[in-house]
Amino acid sequence: MKEKLPEFELIRSSRKTVCVQITREAKVVVRAPRRMKREAIDAFVNKHASWIEEHLRRREEKNERESVGEERENELRALAKIIIPQKVEKFAGIMNVRPISVKITGAKTRFGSCSGKNGLCFSWRVMLYPEKAIDYVVVHELSHIIHHDHSKDFWKTVEKYMPDYKEAEKILKGKD
Repeated sequence: MKEKLPEFELIRSSRKTVCVQITREAKVVVRAPRRMKREAIDAFVNKHASWIEEHLRRREEKNERESVGEERENELRALAKIIIPQKVEKFAGIMNVRPISVKITGAKTRFGSCSGKNGLCFSWRVMLYPEKAIDYVVVHELSHIIHHDHSKDFWKTVEKYMPDYKEAEKILKGKD
C-alpha cells in the first residue's frame, strides 16, 4: 500500500539538487530540478516524511508561542526594554566590551543582531523564552563586538562566557 505523502508546493528551477523547506507559515516547499521526474520527487518527499512532520510540528509550536495579542506584545516590549539593557550591561562588564546602543525591535526572524558599528538590537520576542535563552542571545550579540562573524574564535568567545550555550540554542530552536 502506498503511503500518503505530506502535502507540498513544488517549485522547479535550474537547480541540481532537491530540497525540502518548511516556511514560517508551516507550509512544505520542495525545490527540485526542472527535469527531475515527479516519481523521484515523491520518493524523496516520502523518504523524508518523518523529518517533514517533525519540523512542521516544531514550526507550528513556535508560531503558537509567538502569536500574542497586542496587549501581551506591549507587556513583553516593556519588559524587554527593562531586562535586556540590564543583561547587556551585566555581560558587557564581564566580557569587557561596550556596545554603542541597545534597541528593542519587533524582528520576527532573528532574536538579536549586532551592527558593524557595534549597535545591538534585540527582538522583544526573545522574552517569550526562559532566562537562559535570553542570556545566550545577549552573550551571542556581545561576542560579535569582539568577532564580527561566526568563526571558531567567535564560538570560543560565546562558550567562554556561556559554557552551556548549546542548551540555550536548542531552546530557541524548539528542540528542548
